[in-house]
Amino acid sequence: MKITTTPESFRLAETFTISRGSREAAAVLTVALEDGGNVGRGECVPYARYGETMESVATQVAGLPAEFDRAALQSLLPAGAARNAVDCALWDLEAKSLGQRAFQLAGLAAPTPVITAFTLSLDTPQNMQAAAAKHAHRPLLKIKLGGENDMARLEAVRAGAPDTRIIVDANEGWSAPLYSELAPHLVRLGVALVEQPLPAGEDDMLSEIARPLTVCADESCHDQSTLAALSGKYDMVNIKLDKTGGLTEALALRDAAFAQGFEVMVGCMVGTSLAMAPAVLVAQGAAIVDLDGPLLLAEDRDHALHHDADGLHPSDPDLWG
Repeated sequence: MKITTTPESFRLAETFTISRGSREAAAVLTVALEDGGNVGRGECVPYARYGETMESVATQVAGLPAEFDRAALQSLLPAGAARNAVDCALWDLEAKSLGQRAFQLAGLAAPTPVITAFTLSLDTPQNMQAAAAKHAHRPLLKIKLGGENDMARLEAVRAGAPDTRIIVDANEGWSAPLYSELAPHLVRLGVALVEQPLPAGEDDMLSEIARPLTVCADESCHDQSTLAALSGKYDMVNIKLDKTGGLTEALALRDAAFAQGFEVMVGCMVGTSLAMAPAVLVAQGAAIVDLDGPLLLAEDRDHALHHDADGLHPSDPDLWG
């Protein structure tokens, strides 16, 4: 089996800002696996928050043996971006080799479109209100917070989109006292959930303070091994393939989360339709879907995922799976 890795960049429609910084393009690593005349592809976004770089992830992929399967891959690479791209490429390769769809190989029902959040990046209250008004037609807006003037930003977004459902992502940017202070205002403004309000590793206080709205674990939830530590602190977990290390573990994490009483959100890094395609399978039945990567791009892959009033549609086999 031949393995190739290709770093690629896709322009964003607008500058994307969170509490950790800004970007003008989606930088992704594409993995292609070629075997028997068929080529399977997967995409990942190396994430500095977890010590990943484009070079380090490519090195991990290059260190794989000549032959392996999805089961072996789970122990060959740790959960993270490298394993994600390879795992998704293996699903795609198997689907093409057998002439089936990936959902069939996974024993799943045919996927249907999913309503995805649309993310408003961190900005001044005035600019965020204008952005909210521009996107007020969307059913679900996600707001990036985690800095000074967060309440002013949230009030501005609600003024710009008075009837739209809103979720908030603090990106580990709050303290426990600040969250306790803000939570009643989040409820007052109709926020449906708050994502990762406290830093991962410093979130034990969530079991001791009131949680008047749904609290979702993002940076605190990676794979099945992290679920036990979340009980009593979180109500929902955000499953991202770049954290789980691929579709294989993401599906297992989803089942385990449901079994342990968590609600499920399916999220993404800022990537292309190739990265979102396998995540759409995980998103079936999720309470919240945040797969807006392609909606944030000025340019996307060929055979990109279709998005309309019904939501984000499953992939064409020419793209993936």
